[in-house]
Amino acid sequence: MSVQENIINEFMAEVKTSQTLWALQEPETEDWVVLDSINFENTEVMPLWSSEALAKVHCVDEWSDYIPCKISVAEWMEFWIEDLNEDGIIVGVNWVEEECVEIELSEFTQNLSEVEQYK
Repeated sequence: MSVQENIINEFMAEVKTSQTLWALQEPETEDWVVLDSINFENTEVMPLWSSEALAKVHCVDEWSDYIPCKISVAEWMEFWIEDLNEDGIIVGVNWVEEECVEIELSEFTQNLSEVEQYK
């Protein structure tokens, strides 16, 4: 199994338990962190983390005004996918230092749907 697959599997295992994703948001403007992909040209990526602690590590430098915000899996499925898909944005999974795993939104959504717990 590749490093990328391990990172994705660990992310999904944590999300399965918590049913929560974490992204960075600027409180005043309510802007979310979306940046240029390092792996794909002309593509933007939205980094997501499986815990608040992992997300909080990135609230430094240019993201020092941002805070980790919780997104439930149900919210993600209902409200986020369509907008991100329209904007051609992919997902960054549990970014740590230089390990930036980026996957297509459709692949991420498929993985997420397998761990979503219906209430």
